[in-house]
Amino acid sequence: MAEEETYMFWIWAMASTIFRLFLIFFFPENINLSSRPELSTPLTSLRRLAEGYWLKQASLSPYAESMFHGSPLLLSILGPLTIQRIEGKSSHHLCSLVFVIADILSALLLRATGQKLQKAFRLNLKRLGLLTSLHDRGILPCGDIAALVYLWNPFTILSCVGSSTSPIENLAVIVSLYGAVTRRVPLAAFGLIMAIHLSLYSATLAIPLIFLLGYGLDAPPIKKFLQTRHAGVETTGSTSDVSKQDKLTQTTQLFSWRTVLHFVFWVLVWSSCVLVLCSLSLKQYGGLEEMFKRTNGFILRIEDLSPNIGVFWYFFAEVFDFSRNYLLIVFNLYILLTGIPPLAFRLKHRPCFLAFAYLAFSSILKSYPSVGDAALYLSLRALFVNELTDMEHSCFIFCGYIGFSLLSPVMHNIWIWRGTGNANFYFGNAMGYACFQFMFVEKSVNAMLNHDQALKKATAEMFKNSAITAIF
Repeated sequence: MAEEETYMFWIWAMASTIFRLFLIFFFPENINLSSRPELSTPLTSLRRLAEGYWLKQASLSPYAESMFHGSPLLLSILGPLTIQRIEGKSSHHLCSLVFVIADILSALLLRATGQKLQKAFRLNLKRLGLLTSLHDRGILPCGDIAALVYLWNPFTILSCVGSSTSPIENLAVIVSLYGAVTRRVPLAAFGLIMAIHLSLYSATLAIPLIFLLGYGLDAPPIKKFLQTRHAGVETTGSTSDVSKQDKLTQTTQLFSWRTVLHFVFWVLVWSSCVLVLCSLSLKQYGGLEEMFKRTNGFILRIEDLSPNIGVFWYFFAEVFDFSRNYLLIVFNLYILLTGIPPLAFRLKHRPCFLAFAYLAFSSILKSYPSVGDAALYLSLRALFVNELTDMEHSCFIFCGYIGFSLLSPVMHNIWIWRGTGNANFYFGNAMGYACFQFMFVEKSVNAMLNHDQALKKATAEMFKNSAITAIF
């Protein structure tokens, strides 16, 4: 059975790769996906990166003319490919091939991460006495599902063939999670630093990664279960239950400060390396100060108000100038103060799921979102198909995603090209899309908490039955 599942996974993975290559080389070039605001943002547009590389080749700053706002390292890697042509094809096809490779690597790392989480899920159920065998066939292969969701998600495919650098950013995030799950500390630190370097909002991943390295993989809050069992042990006084209690207590893992300090050390090492390389790359064009101003400063100040699927562009196009700085502070602090602390407090025992929640929350409220951000957190959500089987209103949310995703280009066409609408058409669609994303995150978090509560009730019921059996 396992061999058949592996065979089918590789068949679907190869099919997704062939489908991408077909779209890259045979998709009509008059349908220019790279200009779509749903796919490309000022930070992820390959066209802007090519413009920045042309400026650098002309001995000008790549950040001149306020076109390019991305990573200088990414510029050095992808820039030369933007001027290389495959015979008879566009100059961006080589970059698209790099994005295909990035998607395949991301899917494979997601699969390996899911296999680790699936093994931990089975082991936790076994420890709680809720699983008779470690090879229970009722447990879905979450690694294969997550990888295929990522490969066949229309958002992922469009980002790959639409000349967006989102696949590179997603790969950096997945590398950091894979390194933390497999406890490869240098790899986790490298992925985190590269993810932050490519997208400032990925800094929220530091908290889940610390929890992953400190506490270990996702697990039910066993300490709460121990309190329930401990009360029952005091009532029945069964020695066998006391021994089970002691054995389960030994499985609870204390926070590993040594591993976390090791992680912090490697974060500092990789940060230094990235800063040195960026400094050398921009030595003649203002150095690191210019880079931070044109990248992170550009993100926080929301300077480009061109339409996108987010909610900030319309709001800051309408506000008065004297209140702009105040509202920038409020909006940027909203992500830090509203979403991060409560989720970290409530989900610290499930760090991988916490990473999904953070990425989803930040992709809704970031300055320049794209569908590539949604593709990432939707695939991470698939890692928890076993825990979130009872999620409420899933069909309604799924239909909402499809509906607003299809309406977005329609509203943009009505506003920009036909002139029969206005900005409110497109912004209203963006608001609806954001509402469904919020609903998706909220229902997912509730489903995970309900799953933990169900496990607690199941263990309490099982303990009562075993206690009654021991008495009689």
